[in-house]
Amino acid sequence: MPHPESLPVIRPDIVRLADSGIREVAHFGMQLGGVTPLWFGEPDLPTPDFICEAANQALKAGHVFYTESAGVPALRQALADYLTPLNGKPIRADRIVVTASGMNAIQIVMQSLVDYGTNVVTTSPLWPNCAETVRIMGGEVRPVELTMGNEGWQLDLDRLLEACDGNTRAIFINSPNNPTGWVMPSEQQRQLVAFAREKGLWIIADEVYDRMVYEGRRAPSFLEIAGEDDPVLVINSFSKSWSMTGWRMGWITAPPGIIPTLLKMNEFNTASAATFAQHAGIVAVQQGEDFIARSVARYREGRDIVYDRLSRHPRIRMVQPKGAFYHFFALDGMTDSVAFAKRLVAEQRVGLAPGAAFGPGGEGHLRLCFASAPATLHDCLDRIETLLG
Repeated sequence: MPHPESLPVIRPDIVRLADSGIREVAHFGMQLGGVTPLWFGEPDLPTPDFICEAANQALKAGHVFYTESAGVPALRQALADYLTPLNGKPIRADRIVVTASGMNAIQIVMQSLVDYGTNVVTTSPLWPNCAETVRIMGGEVRPVELTMGNEGWQLDLDRLLEACDGNTRAIFINSPNNPTGWVMPSEQQRQLVAFAREKGLWIIADEVYDRMVYEGRRAPSFLEIAGEDDPVLVINSFSKSWSMTGWRMGWITAPPGIIPTLLKMNEFNTASAATFAQHAGIVAVQQGEDFIARSVARYREGRDIVYDRLSRHPRIRMVQPKGAFYHFFALDGMTDSVAFAKRLVAEQRVGLAPGAAFGPGGEGHLRLCFASAPATLHDCLDRIETLLG
């Protein structure tokens, strides 16, 4: 295979992008075979039948053609109807843009806001794809590390605000957080919105795990606080709440003034999300509350199983996550998490994500997705404990 140096010009920023450490371990395991995969952020159960049947009906009805760049109008209205009671305030359908995944939503937002010489301030550890979208646009990522204490993972908000300067375009907040399970409190969100108003900065809020919380119905949302004209872009996805990871569908809730920009970026990236999938999305948000409740109960059981087992080990330091469906635990003496994760794959056939993949503050940790059946988790924990001794 030719090296990049032997080809015509490829943007240096793209050549310099690091490969995903999560994918590196996963591809290693896929080649070996027989590995129980807890490395990606998805449940082991498929999309529920009522959503799949809605997709089948949409296909039979001929919903296979191009649609509006903003999304199928009925889906945008269904999302507005879903968000309004959750946030205790009206969320209009014309503020919603449907995208071809939550990841695509992040990408088009960064394309709209970031250019050379600008920066985005964010928390770390963080799912690597979020930071890399900034670098793809030639921007600088300024990570502020979360800290793990007796009360869970915490953010020093003053440090986050101090990291902003005249070249900062946006502050990126992923809450509930992948990989730590940290949840940003409402008071910090209020302070951040006030700061963004004062400084003329965007807040990009990745809330794809908003329903995956273990106290209350939903994590605090920036939509509860921000006015419709505030510089706040809230990103969400069908992947986690409705077990639709492979469907690739998300949405952005945005101020009216930036909607024309997002529509252009949607058009020039994907035109729109798959039309039949959008019709299934209508049914997901209208009929999915019982499924979400059952899923969260299942994840809580998995969370507790992993914590009860691993927190007893003398080499492991961990706290219970408040949201999402990951344990992100520190392993004393581990200095190369990629190598250790590969060893765990090779020797025990268990796939975890290496902490180094999640940026500053991540090395020395491993991420375990606990959205699997209890029997699967117990089996994997047995194997992990065998390697740890």
